[in-house]
Amino acid sequence: MKVDNIADFEVLLQTARGGSLTAAAGALGITPAAASAMLKRLETQLGTRLFERSTRAMRLTAQGQTLLGYATRAFELLAEGESQVTEERGALVGSLRVAAPSDLTRTTLLPWFSEFLAAHPGLQLSLSVGDRPLDVVRDDVDVALRYGMPADSRLVARLLAPARPVLCASPDYLRRHPAPQTPQDLQQHNCLTFDRSGRNFRSWRFGRDGHWVDVRVKGDRSADDASLVREWAVAGAGVMLKSQIDIRAELRSGALVPLLPQWETEPYPLHALLPSSRFVPGRVRALVDFLARKFEALM
Repeated sequence: MKVDNIADFEVLLQTARGGSLTAAAGALGITPAAASAMLKRLETQLGTRLFERSTRAMRLTAQGQTLLGYATRAFELLAEGESQVTEERGALVGSLRVAAPSDLTRTTLLPWFSEFLAAHPGLQLSLSVGDRPLDVVRDDVDVALRYGMPADSRLVARLLAPARPVLCASPDYLRRHPAPQTPQDLQQHNCLTFDRSGRNFRSWRFGRDGHWVDVRVKGDRSADDASLVREWAVAGAGVMLKSQIDIRAELRSGALVPLLPQWETEPYPLHALLPSSRFVPGRVRALVDFLARKFEALM
């Protein structure tokens, strides 16, 4: 059966992403009543229910899930066509929805984003900053920058930097506490921890000569924002294990001192995560290529 209005499919996509008609209406700039009417019209024309309604949320039916896949691909194809047309004119235009860790954004990415936008004035950046895990597909993000190994097989990952965490503390802290000589010594230190993938990172791993040890650390403070933990460490509050990228300025200046240099830490690579291999807009490819060059020069 012919569907008369392609905008009805946009309501389907946004309702699936946001979990409610209210969320869909907000994303599309229409009223919830209008969104409800558009979804009902689509269901009537197709002769099937696309969502199971409840007082808390709306859940896709099997038929809705099938149609969502096709609708997503259709909008990707439209976006690809738009991107190719604009690229043929020699300009990158449109929005870039980027998610990135808090400390990496503050210490490294902000000036790079400004440089990229200055080179491409037709782009608009929408930046989501935080250390909690984010569903790249559901939350409609063009690219997410994340440390660690990608866990979602639906995503396409491009390595940006093969980073490792560095154990460190401030000179002030080390004046008051003897530097650890072995990983086990960390159990006698105030260790500053932060969240990784939504869970507090309290098990620190060290290796030497092919032998690895895990140390369960403790301390008087932790945070879900890694930039706060960096500030605590610089202020002398304790010992920290953090990506070398995020603390390179403090290591150069001496504000933080590396510890246990004879021990290695596990790789903690930085990736650019893309929600689909079927279509990557030119503006997204350009940003990822730009960031890859920047990190290559940095490392």
